Amino acid sequence: MSAHYKILSWNVNGIRAVIKKGFLELLLDQKFDIICVQETKVSSEKLPREIKNFPGYHKYFVSAERKGYSGVALFSKEKPLNLEAGLKIEEFDREGRILRADYKNFTLLNVYFPNGKASQERLSYKLNFYEAFFEYANRLKVKGKKLVICGDVNTAHREIDLARPKANEKISGFLPEERAWLDKFLAAGYIDTFRMFNKAGKNYTWWSMRSRARERNVGWRLDYFFVSKELQENVHSASILSEIWGSDHCPVELELFFQ
Repeated sequence: MSAHYKILSWNVNGIRAVIKKGFLELLLDQKFDIICVQETKVSSEKLPREIKNFPGYHKYFVSAERKGYSGVALFSKEKPLNLEAGLKIEEFDREGRILRADYKNFTLLNVYFPNGKASQERLSYKLNFYEAFFEYANRLKVKGKKLVICGDVNTAHREIDLARPKANEKISGFLPEERAWLDKFLAAGYIDTFRMFNKAGKNYTWWSMRSRARERNVGWRLDYFFVSKELQENVHSASILSEIWGSDHCPVELELFFQ
């Protein structure tokens, strides 16, 4: 029996704030089978009632120990066969950055990768998270899991993926070591799905809130859908939904078909 999945991934920069900017209307549209959210900035006990009671989706949340920080969420019309949170590494899991959902045809990893701009310590934390995630994803592949990986990766991969590469080559988010990790990740058998369909520049998913960067399209492509190579033929489309506002990031979308 064939199956079709339309999946959305969005760093909402605070789920309570984005509710006021049309997030529930996006859910009501019923266009998406699965919605992955990053940077919810809320603990499960402080979730707005509108979210808790929203019909039509199974809802799952992972929050950080620190209040108002990080966190990921999953809204799924189909109940996952299995659900797991974290990498099973305490220093990363206390920040609530990953949620795994197993479906019949694939395993979905919803990930909010760390930002390394604040300090050298946070850059080291980010790079260590990258390595831990790489090992985690590869272990799942070895077990036969076909992976869909989405979220805010917090790195623009190539010069084409940000408006001002030369000005940012010494800034976290476009450092050689961060970009090298993405090279290694893709070389290990993962596909950047957006680039399957669109090789052009000026396609970004994050814009600074300052100086009207979004209106001028001075942005970065930080948000991705990756699939393991075994799923490449099942990818029907991958796109950036830059017309949707409400956060400093815009959503990205993936469509999968299974015969």
